[in-house]
Amino acid sequence: MEYEPLYWHWVIFGFLLMLSEIFLISFFVLWFGAAALAIGGILYFFPELSLTWQIFLWTALSTILAIGWFQFLKPLAIDKTKAGLSREAIVGQIGQVLSPPHDDIKGKLRFPAPILGADEWLIISQDPLSIGDRVQVVDLSGNSLIVAKV
Repeated sequence: MEYEPLYWHWVIFGFLLMLSEIFLISFFVLWFGAAALAIGGILYFFPELSLTWQIFLWTALSTILAIGWFQFLKPLAIDKTKAGLSREAIVGQIGQVLSPPHDDIKGKLRFPAPILGADEWLIISQDPLSIGDRVQVVDLSGNSLIVAKV
């Protein structure tokens, strides 16, 4: 007696593979499950498809979906912003003092080009500064920059 899977066997197999993704966290088995669901759909409309062709189509479709994920979709999900990297993006930058800090009042600095979306920033400095001085960012303190005279 030869085993011939029915369309719902492929559907259940596909759902089981997709559910296993919860435990594997690889986002790879999902594509094998999606391919199994597709084979279940194909088999529903073409029940005479042999087991050899079913396995061949499942393997080919799984491969195509997995490669498509890694080549085209996954790169779109990569965060290309500098969110979370503000310190690395701004430390070392040089700007010009618009208003120097004095007493407990923060000063203001302008960069030639916007950095992290803004060209003017509040500054704190241990050095005595005057309007027009060039300063370099040495650290961050909340939303303010700690600068030193260049």
